[in-house]
Amino acid sequence: MRLLVLGTGVMARNQVANFLAIDGVEVVGAVDTDRTRLDEFADHFNIEKRFSTLDEAIAWGDFDAATNVTPDRIHHPTSLALIAAGKHVFCEKPLAENYGHALEMTEAAEAAGVINMVNLTYRNVAPLQRAREMVLAGELGTIKHVEASYLQSWLVSRAWGDWRTESRWLWRLSTGHGSNGVLGDVGIHILDFAAYGAATDIDHVFARLKTFNKAPGGQIGEYMLDANDSFTMSVDFANGALGVIHASRWATGHLNELKLRIYGEKGSLEVIHRPDGSDLRGCFGDDIENAVWRGIDVPPVLTNYQRFAEAVRTGKQDDPNFRHAANLQKVIDLAIVSEKERRELNLLASDRPPAQEQENKTDDQGPTLALVV
Repeated sequence: MRLLVLGTGVMARNQVANFLAIDGVEVVGAVDTDRTRLDEFADHFNIEKRFSTLDEAIAWGDFDAATNVTPDRIHHPTSLALIAAGKHVFCEKPLAENYGHALEMTEAAEAAGVINMVNLTYRNVAPLQRAREMVLAGELGTIKHVEASYLQSWLVSRAWGDWRTESRWLWRLSTGHGSNGVLGDVGIHILDFAAYGAATDIDHVFARLKTFNKAPGGQIGEYMLDANDSFTMSVDFANGALGVIHASRWATGHLNELKLRIYGEKGSLEVIHRPDGSDLRGCFGDDIENAVWRGIDVPPVLTNYQRFAEAVRTGKQDDPNFRHAANLQKVIDLAIVSEKERRELNLLASDRPPAQEQENKTDDQGPTLALVV
């Protein structure tokens, strides 16, 4: 696979390091509007072809696939251009800023027949993959209840830097700088963690979002600190289970922790992922009577990068694909509407009261979002 890198920031460095470790993958070009950053990146990875615009790279055309590591709002136009050129696309999360754009990208990729995947990085967590296998095999019986959380503490800890002075953190706190807060930043990860692990989709959502005061006047320099810092969400899953999903940047003592608990009539599972590793444990059989949880050995799994490269090689689509990521974006969009209207929302319904219809569309994108009254 001859790969083009679109965007050469921090995430691109991580991606390229992973791609270059795969046999048969060659990074043949890089694109960035910042020439200094582009040259530093390309020099580091010995990439010869360097472009200031995607149009220039597409005109050159000597690549099979692209990894799109541009800012969130740029995913939509750039991915559509790549798809129109017949290139396979590996896109960073979230797929787009709203469901309408994400659906347009999905339908374009499917119509073009190109491989399309989204880098939901926690799919690389082997215990999550094993938990899903056990659910699908019926080892837990009917799933009744699901808990999922994504906890970070960078608003109370300087372990990753000082958000008060660094733009890479401040923009995440400001809707005016393109942030949908913790919901938009890591919400897609924990929604995927929950739905994928429990092997079912979300079909109803009721969400609460909270922004806490972080500075005098709610502002630091050009940044209005108005994006949500925490969210809670109660959901219904398509398999009938009830779920609770939440995330926060105020979780003191948790640098970056994802947790999933799946409760079934025959047993339960818990997945925990932290920077220092991942674990899977379960409670089954006679252990249920005494609430004894035991660790479960988990074999390694292929990464998203490896599966994308294999999908391009074979022409066989793999997950997580654009359509899955678009459906997750729909949950996020509806969560914002749910907070505003303080009502439960149904992802499957297609109509809503006329007076509310226009107000809750995002720009002119996508289908109507429907209320459950």
